[in-house]
Amino acid sequence: MGLFDIFKGGDKGAEKAPKKASSRELARYAKLVGNKMTQNFDRQEAIEELGKMGTGEAAAILLARFNWTMEPSITDQDEKESACRGIIASGDAALEPIRAYCKKAESLTWPLKALKGIADEDRYYDEVLAVLDQFDTEYVRNPEPKIQLIKMLSEFANDEVRVAVEPFVEDASEPVRFAAVDTVFAMKLDASVPALVAALGEEESLRVKNRIAQGFINKSWEVPEDLREDCADALPPDYRLDGGRVVPA
Repeated sequence: MGLFDIFKGGDKGAEKAPKKASSRELARYAKLVGNKMTQNFDRQEAIEELGKMGTGEAAAILLARFNWTMEPSITDQDEKESACRGIIASGDAALEPIRAYCKKAESLTWPLKALKGIADEDRYYDEVLAVLDQFDTEYVRNPEPKIQLIKMLSEFANDEVRVAVEPFVEDASEPVRFAAVDTVFAMKLDASVPALVAALGEEESLRVKNRIAQGFINKSWEVPEDLREDCADALPPDYRLDGGRVVPA
């Protein structure tokens, strides 16, 4: 059974009427779920009750459980799985809270699992693209969300994803640039050659330059004639241009 199947669940709560809760109850649940110092039993009970509500408000509170970890790790995992199921039970009502959460989250692993449990493949793809669209290529303290999104999009090889990912080959963060180059090559679309040559000329990281050069070799992509001089000048020491092809030096 795949991850998609684990979290997808039967009808995602579509046939259940949302359980109403007062503002006071929601505030109390938010305090319990968002604080690792609360009693485990009380926090787990709050997660279960929120999962029964099937509302966007409940999903937003449950998302906060992904902000922190605790020991023992098995309890942490169980609580996060329970929170994820509760978010999925909210169905489409959880989509906007997930989008908002992803914009400021330290990690997108769990919210994207929840998203995958709510949306079919086409909608999931659209939502991941929409989340990536919230980010630019400027410096951020924590680049991990961008890296996770870019890696995830490597599953979808099409021009829309290529256009969305290509700008990140010149991101301010070296790990983001590396992930973007990986994803561009994973899509196997040689329309990315100009963007990669341009990135090669601007790149300071030898790791990224080597990844681009080796990617050209692995894909046997030809560099257009008008870009060959720039490409040859920018290649790292262990590579050279032979005609229009990158080869080992």
